This record gives sequence, structure tokens and C-alpha cells, in this order.
Amino acid sequence: MKKQKEPIRVTDIAAPELDIYARAREPELAHYFEPDGGIFIAESPNVITRALDAGYVPVSLLAEEKYLADSPDSPVARCGDIPVYTAELSVLNRITGYPLTRGLLCAMRRRPLPEVREVLRGARRIAVLENIQNPTNVGAIFRAAAALGMDGILLTKGCADPLQRRAVRVSMGSVFQIPWTFFPGGEGAQPADIMLLRQDGFFTAAMALKKDALSLQDDALRVNDRIAVILGNEGEGLAEETISSCDAAVCIPMKHGVDSLNVAAAAAVAFWEVCR
Repeated sequence: MKKQKEPIRVTDIAAPELDIYARAREPELAHYFEPDGGIFIAESPNVITRALDAGYVPVSLLAEEKYLADSPDSPVARCGDIPVYTAELSVLNRITGYPLTRGLLCAMRRRPLPEVREVLRGARRIAVLENIQNPTNVGAIFRAAAALGMDGILLTKGCADPLQRRAVRVSMGSVFQIPWTFFPGGEGAQPADIMLLRQDGFFTAAMALKKDALSLQDDALRVNDRIAVILGNEGEGLAEETISSCDAAVCIPMKHGVDSLNVAAAAAVAFWEVCR
């Protein structure tokens, strides 16, 4: 374990040391060390621990004082010789904009993303996210995917970044536990992207409300060794071109006149069904 630096006490939210925590926008964080990549903010001991376990490198910490005298295997101790800023919880709450019950934040370096084929290698169940723009939904989908046994996630460039602060927080660190990357193409899933999955042996199931859609409980999803669940935008769903490129449209059987679920809830149901 590396020796820790003496903590630096801050009392003012305007302190320049807090810029990356309080004022930098997500695009600025993502390009913070250009041309050598960027950073993201992880919140809470559990999330920071999962990031450290996954090999992410810490840059600095902002901690409520009670976390500074924690055990040797605490996330603060594991971060070693980096700047550690400490503040009262009231200051931390003003930075995050909401009551922070876990007073520990860590700026960490981003890593180069893997190639699509690297995520697919050895995977049997993957999720494809097309233009899912709400980071809360993206984080919730990652948490469900990790919990229910999905092997990887592929995103189009129209999706919210899984390393946005809100997505990381909602995922409870699951973004560090499951392989993922972005498709190299445009905002939506390209026919070539779907074709790549099919050529790789995946049955591509487009989650869509279509008259000819298969039930999620259909035997067609039972006999395929590799399945890709494709999920679309919160308001518009999947593009028609994406649906027509897939092996089948698939829907969740529902009752009481309800025709659809929030995309994160639908993802959890689909992941449970294809992984059981």
C-alpha cells in the first residue's frame, strides 16, 4: 500500500481544487487529459472500490473527514499517493446538488475502450443499446445486465456515456464489471453492426411493439446459443431500419392494457428471460 499524502481541507465550494467535482461539464471531463483521454467521477466507497478492482487509476479524492481514518483496505487507503481533499458534508452536498449520504468522490482516469469484437469474444448474451439518451436509464441497464448474467453491452454513439457521473452512480459501479464499448458508426445501430452480430452467430432480438413480434417466451429464444437483445430510444424505440435488420422483433407479454415499460425495466425483464 502506498503512503497517503496529508489531506487538504477545503471549506469553499469555489475552491479551484474542486473544479473537476463541482464545475466541469461531462464533455470537459471526458477530454480532460487530451490527447491522452479524460476522467470520470465515481461516488461512494462501493463504487470507487469496484472501479479500483477493475483497474481504473485514481487522480484525486474528495472525502468527508470520517473516511480519512478508515481501514487499510478502504478505497481512500488503496488510492495511495494522490491529492486528497476533505470537506464537511454540507460542502459535498452543494457540489453534487443533492444530499450525499456516502461522502466520498474520486476522479479517475478513463481507459481506452475495447473493440467490438473483443466484447463479443466468448459472449453468449449481449445487450445492444440504440440512442438511449438518459444516463439514469443507461446506468440502470448496466446494473440489470451485470446482476442477471449478460456478458457484454454495445452502445451506439447516440447513447449517454456509461461513465457519466449519474450513469456510474445509478449502475452502482456495474459499468466497471461488465465489458462494453461503442459501435464505431453513427448515432443509431447501422445494418452493418447488426450483420456483424448475426455473422458472429447471435440471434438478434429487436425489442419492439410490432404485430408480428415474437413473445419473449417464444421457443426461438430458447434454441439459440447466442442472443443479442437490442433496445431502443426512450421515446421513439428502435429505428425501423434496425428492426428490419434483426432476426426477429420481440416483445414482453403484458396485461391490463399496458403496452410498454420504461426501457430499463424492459431490459431487466428481457435479461432475466434470456439468461435463465
